[in-house]
Amino acid sequence: MLRARYLMVVGLLLALIGATSATAQSTNSKISPDLQALMASGSPSQNVQVIIQYNNPPSGSSTSSGSSGSSGGLLGALLGGVLGLVGGLVTVVLSVINAVVAIVPLGNINSIAAEPNVKYVSLDRVVSSKQEVVIDAAEYTTEPINAPAVWQQGYMGTNVGVAVIDSGITPVPDLNLNSITLPLGQPIAAQLLAERNENPPFSTGRIVYSQNFVSGQDDAYDHFGHGTLVAGLIAGNGADSTGPQFFRTFRGAAPNTNIVNLRALDENGAGTDSSVIAAIDEAIALKNTYNIRVINLSLGRPIYESYTLDPLCQAVEQAWKAGIVVVVAAGNDGRDLNENPEGYGTINSPGNDPYVITVGAMRTMETAPINDDLIASYSSKGPSFIDHFVKPDIVAPGNVVTSLQFADDPLADQNPSFYTWYSFYQTNGSETPSSNYFPMSGTSMASAVASGAVADLLQAAPSLTPDEVKALLMVNGDRTYFPPSSSVTADGVTYNANYDVFTVGAGYLDIAATVNAALSKGLSVPSGYALSPIAVYNSANGQTTATTEAGSLWTATGPWSASAVYGGRAFISGTNSAALWGSTGLYGEADPNGFTVLWGKTVLWGKGTPEAETVLWGKTGDETSSVPLEY
Repeated sequence: MLRARYLMVVGLLLALIGATSATAQSTNSKISPDLQALMASGSPSQNVQVIIQYNNPPSGSSTSSGSSGSSGGLLGALLGGVLGLVGGLVTVVLSVINAVVAIVPLGNINSIAAEPNVKYVSLDRVVSSKQEVVIDAAEYTTEPINAPAVWQQGYMGTNVGVAVIDSGITPVPDLNLNSITLPLGQPIAAQLLAERNENPPFSTGRIVYSQNFVSGQDDAYDHFGHGTLVAGLIAGNGADSTGPQFFRTFRGAAPNTNIVNLRALDENGAGTDSSVIAAIDEAIALKNTYNIRVINLSLGRPIYESYTLDPLCQAVEQAWKAGIVVVVAAGNDGRDLNENPEGYGTINSPGNDPYVITVGAMRTMETAPINDDLIASYSSKGPSFIDHFVKPDIVAPGNVVTSLQFADDPLADQNPSFYTWYSFYQTNGSETPSSNYFPMSGTSMASAVASGAVADLLQAAPSLTPDEVKALLMVNGDRTYFPPSSSVTADGVTYNANYDVFTVGAGYLDIAATVNAALSKGLSVPSGYALSPIAVYNSANGQTTATTEAGSLWTATGPWSASAVYGGRAFISGTNSAALWGSTGLYGEADPNGFTVLWGKTVLWGKGTPEAETVLWGKTGDETSSVPLEY
């Protein structure tokens, strides 16, 4: 009590003199912009939870994986080292990025950042799931990406582990050990099922492992509803929609794959950077045990700094370099018109990282063929804020897609107007909401569909590296049919989309073409990284081009060149803007203000100032209260 009163008095005194000091230090490049803004407006005694990244482990420490309340190693060194000097409480060790989570007073941030070994200090930010409101129609997920064709070849993700970092998973029949049949009626080979370890720790069916990373929680079940739905789009086997009474079966893209359930989001679908990073760290640690080859991140948050400093991006890169393909939702901010009339520059973190596969959402228009499919108006578009990477990398079905629900599913209970009628899949079914299936829209869903497809690919070609997987998916994306543009109108606002690289990336995911290419002896992926290119605007000639970094495989010729990957709609010049971009010509002479807003010295594509972030993401950067969208 005396200590609390003492800190209160000290805090009041510091508040009188701290504002000027905090503002003076607000340009410190080792402190994140949002934290700098908080320092300028808050009291020095105000405690905040931050992530502190280090260049190297403090002397005498180790980098073994840690968790809340752990001791020794990095944590012990820090308690007796830097933080012990400036004051603060270390709560979590994030060894995957050589960082810690700590609760410290705002007045101590500058002292921490001044330490030579400190790389970057940022707020432990809110991360949220990427789902949106939907209407009562059943769209398609696996047919548009040609997944049934690879199932017929026997590739259903068998023995591949997919780590789902989300709101947890509640077991349902569609995630049990498989008894499904292939589309042509051929049973899954008995030996494939026999290869399974049916009783690993914390397992239920094909959920082979579960762990919770949400502070104050003690189980990994789904208390929100999002994680189970995502798991179904990845790995659902259609058990509750298979049989003579059903004319349609709802399966995930990899209906025989294993799921590693790492719960990082709470009952509101929200988590923190640190909870997600801790789950990524665990996925890396469990990689060999459960053959984890894919991490699905159907979540995100605003971008505040370059990917080279963003702790989420640094974590996904470590997973990638450990041999795990990371698939990330692009974000649902494509309707944000604050900076330009078409929602460009709204990719979320960590989808802005150049290593990962970032996925946008398509509308399948209630048909299985893709020739009438359109981009979802809410799907976030590139280039990425601050670093200008060409994103998304690919697009996949994500609008009004049907997946799993469970008894007392909060997401379903809180949204009674969302439902999958029995008549959507049951012969002579009633127009009564199903108790097993539930529809949702968003890039969360598209990311999950893509993760399942990657699991199929890795069963077919298990020696592929993450970069080879990304390259094959992008080179074999379908970009032959896209219209020049499309638009939808909602609540009196028209949302326009141009089918360029910042909207659809390299094209529509086609897993059959990708698997066939991977198995072709005549098609080998060149060596190098499959880093997403950087978009560069040349104000002298009005052209936007792709720049590939040294060591990138896109520098190869033929089908692996950047121009071949993205096709004829790749990048704009001032003379053909109308042909490539529709009537708006965002980057060309037809829209002289377009490139000024995006590529000028201020606002969105400037230095990444706090003012620019406020314009793009709002004052709080909290996306959990997004506007209901459905197309």
